[in-house]
Amino acid sequence: MHIRTTPENLLVQFGYPVKEATLAQMRRIIDNTKNFDSFSKHIFSLSDELKHFDAIIAPSNSKDYLKIKCHSPIQSEIEAFREAIEHWSEKYKVTLKKVDGKETYYIIGHIE
Repeated sequence: MHIRTTPENLLVQFGYPVKEATLAQMRRIIDNTKNFDSFSKHIFSLSDELKHFDAIIAPSNSKDYLKIKCHSPIQSEIEAFREAIEHWSEKYKVTLKKVDGKETYYIIGHIE
């Protein structure tokens, strides 16, 4: 089965309404994320895995990137969250950028 990572599918997966404004935001994110198509189909499985750690993937409100954010206050969940995203980023060669002082990471793009 081939998963299409269209702006619409991403919005639905992340629980956002499919409206013109959110579609435009998702298009900007896709355009701004280096080699997005080379790893995008793996975002769905990461999103499912992160739910175990009270974490999400969502469009950033401040930058044209997807962000990965952990909401859990439990240290063991935060550590498992970090391990999961580190493993994912290494496996699919994706650059992440950590936000200072938060358990939030931007998905910058695919490493060539």
